[in-house]
This record gives sequence, structure tokens and C-alpha cells, in this order.
Amino acid sequence: MSDSLVIIPTYNEIENIEAMVRRVFTLPHPFNLLIIDDNSPDGTADRVKQLQQEFPKRLFLLERPGKLGLGTAYILGFRWALERHYEYIFEMDADFSHNPLDLLRLYDACAREGYDLAIGSRYVKGVNVVNWPMSRVLMSYFASHYVRFITGLPIHDSTAGFKCYCRSVLSAIDLEKVRFVGYAFQIEMKFTAWKWGFRIKEVPIIFTDRDKGASKMSRNIFKEAVFGIIYMKIKSFFRSYQPSEG
Repeated sequence: MSDSLVIIPTYNEIENIEAMVRRVFTLPHPFNLLIIDDNSPDGTADRVKQLQQEFPKRLFLLERPGKLGLGTAYILGFRWALERHYEYIFEMDADFSHNPLDLLRLYDACAREGYDLAIGSRYVKGVNVVNWPMSRVLMSYFASHYVRFITGLPIHDSTAGFKCYCRSVLSAIDLEKVRFVGYAFQIEMKFTAWKWGFRIKEVPIIFTDRDKGASKMSRNIFKEAVFGIIYMKIKSFFRSYQPSEG
């Protein structure tokens, strides 16, 4: 059994999902894949089921009745991974904005260098984003600065969604208490891991906007992040964070 599981939430990713599955399975490390599909009307889940016949021991699928939020998809995947004793659990998009080759670098940061959480960072070395309009680049870049200012979180790319967790991190965090479901979920998980004292490394990546399919970004997602961060910081004053026992 592989020690590594890559979790990919999907909604209408029929144009990308087969190519992504095949690309991940060509990597020299034996990553397994868990696709969590929110009842995509374009047939994404059906395509995954076809691919499962080709990769029955490496490709897994969970289907949900509709769009329930990015955070809840990942939490479902985290629980699934922990129950099956994976040591390294990854978050990744289906649309090739995250280069599958960088999975190897995130894995090395945790498995070989000893970090507890590795983040594929767009901003740790300048701005490494391709094909985004300047307005979105600026919004994303300054959102991370805003998070650092409000929370003190020493991470350049706090909204990054390309990550590798050691199982000790996900075992320590009370997943039932994770509040956010949109992109603020990404910030909350990093903030909580940092408050627990886990070792975090930002691995520089180049983020390339999708060529196929439609973005899932919305104004409500950003509103949740902007106002939710203040709530998260205030809430942190009234709880204790105990060191992980591993």
C-alpha cells in the first residue's frame, strides 16, 4: 500500500480529470488518488469509475449529493485517509493549475526533510502565477499579506490549496471544529497547524491558471476569507493549543 494519498475535489472537471489521473500515476512515487465529486452534471464521476477499472488499487472515488463546499470535501477526504493509515495526505486541484510533478517536492519536504506541513507556495519567492489577470493576482497576493497582518501567521501564501500534511497534523486538529468551507478553510488549516507548533515549509511553485473548465471562485468565497480571518484570530485567544504527540 502507498504511504501517500492525493485528495482532489471535483465539480465539472470532465475535461481535466482523466489527464490528471494518468499524469499522477506516471510519477516515480506511488501516489494513490481519492476523487471527491459533488455530483458533477458533466459526468466527471462516471469517467473516474471507468478509470477505476484500469487502476483498481490506486484510484478511489467518493460521491456527494451536490456542492457542499471545498472545506467539507477535504475534511471527508482527511477522515478517509486517516482511517486507512496514510502517512502523507495531499490537497490538489484537478485543473492542472498545480503541476503534478511538484507532488514529489512536497513529499520530499515532509518525508525526507522532516516538515509536518509542506505548502506549494506562489509567493515565497516573488509572484509565480501564470495566466491570471492582474486584478486577481493583486487580490490574492495582498490577501496573504492581510492574513499575516491579522493573524501573525508567518506564511507568504496563506490561501494556497496545494499541500502535503503528515498524518500527525490531521490527527491533532479537531476536524469537527473547522469552521470554514470556502477558501478561508485553507487559511484556517494552516493557522491551526502553526498554532499547534507543527513545522511548516513553503515550497516555491509556479501556479498556472486552468486551460479547460470554469473557475469555482466567487465573491462570497473572498468575503468569507476577509471577515472570517478576524473571527478566527479572536477565537484563538480563547482556546489552547497542545503540542502534538505524533
